[in-house]
Amino acid sequence: VQLQASGGGLVQAGGSLRLSCVASARTISNYYMKWFRQAPGKEREFVARVDWSGSTTSYADSVKGRFTISRDNAKNTVYLQMNSLNVEDTAVYYCAIGSRLSQVDYWGQGTQVTVSS
Repeated sequence: VQLQASGGGLVQAGGSLRLSCVASARTISNYYMKWFRQAPGKEREFVARVDWSGSTTSYADSVKGRFTISRDNAKNTVYLQMNSLNVEDTAVYYCAIGSRLSQVDYWGQGTQVTVSS
């Protein structure tokens, strides 16, 4: 399975970005889809997760109320809508796919998000 993330870029604080991640798999409908991020000098951290149906989501406390994860199984795509961005959100964002709740089976290549003050 290959995951291709896109949508990153440079945005001012308070702005929005929408990340997309397309999976090359025949179907992703049986998998959890997830987003992680890694800021310079820091470990990779969990951002958001959505179950196979799209009805159950989970978020890191730092992004709750600002980020929304969603998926379109027909397009093999997961999205991350990021609103009210702040400089602390600057990181490389990675999409991931897992067959279990806390498992990552495949990683995407990452997309850079930079938030300027």
